[in-house]
Amino acid sequence: MAETILVTGGAGYIGSHCVLELLQAGYVPVVIDNFHNAIRGTGAPARLHPRAGLGSGAPHSPPSPGSEALPESLRRVQEIAHRPVIFQELDITDEAALQELFRKHRFSAVMHFAGLKAVGESVQKPLEYYRVNLTGTIRLLETMKAHGVRNIVFSSSATVYGDPKYLPLDEKHPVGGCTNPYGKSKFFIEEMIWDLCRAERDWNAVLLRYFNPIGAHESGMIGEDPQGIPNNLMPYVAQVEPPQPLGVTGRGRRRWGSTGLSLCAGGSGTPRVPERLWERLQDGRWNGCVTGRGDLGRGNLGFPDPALTLCVPTGVRDYIHVVDLAKGHIAALKKLKENCGCKIYNLGTGTGYSVLQMVRAMEKASGREIKYRITARREGDVASCYADPTLAERELGWKAAFGLDKMCKGIPSLARRALPAPCPPSPPLSSSR
Repeated sequence: MAETILVTGGAGYIGSHCVLELLQAGYVPVVIDNFHNAIRGTGAPARLHPRAGLGSGAPHSPPSPGSEALPESLRRVQEIAHRPVIFQELDITDEAALQELFRKHRFSAVMHFAGLKAVGESVQKPLEYYRVNLTGTIRLLETMKAHGVRNIVFSSSATVYGDPKYLPLDEKHPVGGCTNPYGKSKFFIEEMIWDLCRAERDWNAVLLRYFNPIGAHESGMIGEDPQGIPNNLMPYVAQVEPPQPLGVTGRGRRRWGSTGLSLCAGGSGTPRVPERLWERLQDGRWNGCVTGRGDLGRGNLGFPDPALTLCVPTGVRDYIHVVDLAKGHIAALKKLKENCGCKIYNLGTGTGYSVLQMVRAMEKASGREIKYRITARREGDVASCYADPTLAERELGWKAAFGLDKMCKGIPSLARRALPAPCPPSPPLSSSR
């Protein structure tokens, strides 16, 4: 009999891709989400996607009852997988609703994605992040315990490492020196789960420290499509001019990048780059700092102030394709079967790319120029962060398969197939990962 897996925050970017992988691997996912970072479905019944499925001869299940109430991402997951998705609108801070959910289903494990997740916003709203992420997780763990569910895969983050002491980051790197409340909330949750596994030996947990998920499913039907102004690089880059006012409902969506992309830098005034630095800046190799006044040369980025205070640690990150990440969760579920106790794994590629390199890769994938300007670094960010993923390869049998070009390939397609215009967001309780 197929195992039933609870997926919290499963209508979000990573969660929806994991739901798809669960379906295709033969599991029965039950998804909860509160629509904080998900889009409500259009109301049209789900149709089966002709290019996707489980292979020839696979049974084509009809849409689940009430599929019109599904989040748009999960409606599309149904189309791709040819499988119904069980969904309930629910907030993980609602203890009574969680208890009722666990009475209705016999879960073998939980994949926990739900939580607020924007680094910059967490600096501005720390109490909200602690309340939602910590309180929601405590109530989830208490409910799991009450109903005898002792297996969890937790969506953690490389932000728990704080400012790296060395690179690449392995799982032995010190944690807890987080630079923002979002990262701290992930660290605190890791500590809670560790303590629970030490105190009660029948618990098993796999804590997956993500680096920077990007990309979209090859169908172009699901991917990162946040409500409001994107907090992550790639969905913002995908919406930079020229605008694409097309959606599946025929309604236009606002393109947040219509005035160009802002890349991290420090200081004030105009970033005008001296000739000798321009080539290195363009291909993403420049990671230093220069001040003074100089000739415009090729470095004129079109701003009027001649003063230069330019810092370009444009952010070196380990970008990982979201499908690779989702497959890592399936590997983690299998690890739980070994009664593994509490295990931690980095999920990354082991290669760091600068933001400018990512912009260049997106230009290549989309076939168009992407406008950008240099601005101040976002508060709470670290300059460079990339993984040593060898432990996951050795113990989970998992390794990232997508290279940079393939990671970027599906994003322009997703932007052209934009999801419907979002409804007003619900109060920011627990959100989709």
